[in-house]
Amino acid sequence: MTINLTERQQRIIEIVKDNDPITSKEIAKQLNLSRGALRSDLSVLTMANILEAKPRVGYFYSRDNSYLRDFDELYGQKIKEIKSAAVVVKEEASVYDTIVTLFLKDIGSLFIIDQQESLIGVVSRKDLLKITIGEGDIKKMPVSVIMTRMPNIITVKDEDTILEAAKLIVKYKIDSLPVVKIEEGSAESGQQLYKVIGRVTKTNIARVFVDFGLKI
Repeated sequence: MTINLTERQQRIIEIVKDNDPITSKEIAKQLNLSRGALRSDLSVLTMANILEAKPRVGYFYSRDNSYLRDFDELYGQKIKEIKSAAVVVKEEASVYDTIVTLFLKDIGSLFIIDQQESLIGVVSRKDLLKITIGEGDIKKMPVSVIMTRMPNIITVKDEDTILEAAKLIVKYKIDSLPVVKIEEGSAESGQQLYKVIGRVTKTNIARVFVDFGLKI
């Protein structure tokens, strides 16, 4: 098993092989990029033990890449192993009560469910902030008025991987994803139900990488 490196990461490895020790500034100069643009690539390569970093010296190529298979397993880890509990509110809940729930739970977004407990919307801190600036009565206004509705909600399932979830979070510039289990609704409705069984956030994913880095 091998980790799939990007073209730029492979180029960085070659530069370090030919010039180690070499600083990030010198690597960036050879690639005509800023040091900030290389930060994530260098982090990945050092966590994978492909490169070694020494303060005030620079980067070295590591001859021991035995951790690559562990890194590949990390990318393939399932959402069900890292998800946290989701916080949901009913569609008829007021904007005021939703704000109270969000701050009591100290989270960035809430998932909205209908009478069948199926996911129908999501509301973020930004959504709630915008509505409080307006002139509406937030104690009477239902949260369903301001939520982002299905099918415009990005979801993941238990068997999806950390890498798949991370790509979605980056692509859509969101803080969290609902983890859902799809069930068949009533024969009358003929609709599928999206039962919320958890959530995966930027923090969930970052914690996995930090734990991995400490382990190796």
